[in-house]
Amino acid sequence: MMMHPSYVELMKVVNADVEPGEEPVVNSRYGIVLATAKRARQIIDGSEPLVDADANKPLSAAIQELYQSKISIVNDEPETEEE
Repeated sequence: MMMHPSYVELMKVVNADVEPGEEPVVNSRYGIVLATAKRARQIIDGSEPLVDADANKPLSAAIQELYQSKISIVNDEPETEEE
């Protein structure tokens, strides 16, 4: 089964505002999968989807939210100081 949008398309959207030389927001399929799964879980737990999507498919809604730039991926890891 082919997913639309593809991982590559999602990564382009997520990284669209990254300046050349900066670290991309997401640089792997794994990051996209984690982000969409986390958002799908929020929808399952009661968050209202930000796009019109099939109510029975929270993952599809999460993917469309990301693709339409309704949500963004933020790094929730604490920053570490370099010595």
